[in-house]
Amino acid sequence: MTASPIIGFTLDYEETPTYSKMPWYALRENYCSSVSRFGALPLPLPHEVEKVDAYLDLLDGLVVTGGAFDVSPELYGESSKHETVMTKDRRTKFEFAITRGAIARNIPILGICGGQQLLNVVLGGTLIQHIPDTIANALEHEQKNPRTEPGHEVSVTAGTLLHRIVGKDKIEVNSAHHQAVAKPAPDSIVDAVAPDGVIEGIEYPKHPFCLGVQWHPEYFVTEADEKIMLAFVNACR
Repeated sequence: MTASPIIGFTLDYEETPTYSKMPWYALRENYCSSVSRFGALPLPLPHEVEKVDAYLDLLDGLVVTGGAFDVSPELYGESSKHETVMTKDRRTKFEFAITRGAIARNIPILGICGGQQLLNVVLGGTLIQHIPDTIANALEHEQKNPRTEPGHEVSVTAGTLLHRIVGKDKIEVNSAHHQAVAKPAPDSIVDAVAPDGVIEGIEYPKHPFCLGVQWHPEYFVTEADEKIMLAFVNACR
C-alpha cells in the first residue's frame, strides 16, 4: 500500500462508430477525478482477461464502474432475458475475472451502479432484470433530472460499513438504473434501501472493504458521496 494508491477502473466498451470507426473504450472523467482529488492514481483497465493477475499485482484498489448495459441473466441462473436487457459479454467477462481476483487478494473494491450489480452476481446473488415490471409502485430509478442532482433518498442500515462512513440514517442519491439486486449474495449485507424497497447498497463483511452502491458517488451530489470516495481511497492506502 502506498500514500498514492493505484486504483483500477473498469472501462466501458463500444463498437458503435461514433468516437471512432473501430471499437473503443470509454470512462467518464469524474470517475478518475473522484479518487485523484484524494491523492490516488486512477488506472483505466482494458479488457485483457489474460492480464488480470498482472493488473492486480499493480492495484491497491478496484472500482467496478457502471454503464448502459446489463449482466447476462445466465450468470445468475436465469434462462429468460427481459426485452430491455442489453449485455456486453466481453466487458462482463473481464469484470468478473478481475473482481474475483480482487476479492481473493483482499484488494478494496467499490462497485458503482452496474458495478454493484455485477459484484452481487460475482458473490452469488441475483438481479431484478427490470424494476418497473417487478416492483409495484416503484420510484423513478432512471431519473429525468440531471445526474448531478439527487433523484431520491435511501435509508442506510445502522451498524454497517456504509453507515459508519456516511454517519447518517438517510441520504439523498442520484439514480440511473433499471435493474437492481434481487437476492443478495450469501454472506453479504444490505446496507441501503430505497423507499420502494429496492436494494441500493450491499457490502461483504468477509472482505476488508467490499462495498457496492446503486448510485453514482463520483458525482459528489452530497457530502455522503464525498465520504464514500474518501473512505475507499483511505482503505486502498
